[in-house]
Amino acid sequence: MYSKNYCFLIIILSLFIVSCGSKKRVITKKKDSIPKTVESEVVTISKPTSTDHYISLYKDIAKEEMVKYKIPASITLAQGILESASGRGRLAVEANNHFGIKCHGWNGAKIYHDDDAAQECFRKYDDPRLSYEDHSIFLSTRKRYAKLFEFNPSNYKAWARGLRSAGYATDRRYPEKLISLIERYNLHKYDEEVLGQSYDKSDLTDHSVSHIVVKGDTLYSLSKKYNTTVERLMLLNNLTSTDLKVGQVLILNSN
Repeated sequence: MYSKNYCFLIIILSLFIVSCGSKKRVITKKKDSIPKTVESEVVTISKPTSTDHYISLYKDIAKEEMVKYKIPASITLAQGILESASGRGRLAVEANNHFGIKCHGWNGAKIYHDDDAAQECFRKYDDPRLSYEDHSIFLSTRKRYAKLFEFNPSNYKAWARGLRSAGYATDRRYPEKLISLIERYNLHKYDEEVLGQSYDKSDLTDHSVSHIVVKGDTLYSLSKKYNTTVERLMLLNNLTSTDLKVGQVLILNSN
């Protein structure tokens, strides 16, 4: 009896040992977490690719400035095109300065650029819209430009000539260049949209023709294209050399 019980106990213990030995410890390895890469949104400011593109980008801003400050939108746009080379000049690209306004006591950011003299100080803006607004403030708050605001805002020719007389630019052909741009691109229509009337024709008698320099242009090629001479182009545009810059406005004739 004792031997049977002993044998039975041995069998039970053997089964228990085998059962325990057959169990394997399962270790679950936690998967390494892979950090997600979040790409930041890149905001690209549209860069004008042509004069028409420039006008489409800034015409509404020019009209808004006309409503607030009574400066013809046509004049503002023409100055922007001329001074910034349709938004592709260095001051426009690197400083958002579309009107070539120099520091003159400016306390904001600055950029230095060769102009009438080497490394002159120019104003720098965070956004082109601020350049447009500062242009309006610049003209409307300085005494030497006060006479401009006596002109009818629809008379862009009087404004163009007045800017030159007040000393905005040293180029003696500055008025003709502005007028030519306004008429070539029909910029006076934006004045009409603001004023709700047609432009003032009382002082619109001359019809200068202009050309905006593009890559590959030379005075010689332009003289052949427009049936004139290099000497005539240099005289009309007060040029001292034959070097041209992309975006530069050239007067081709003056009647």
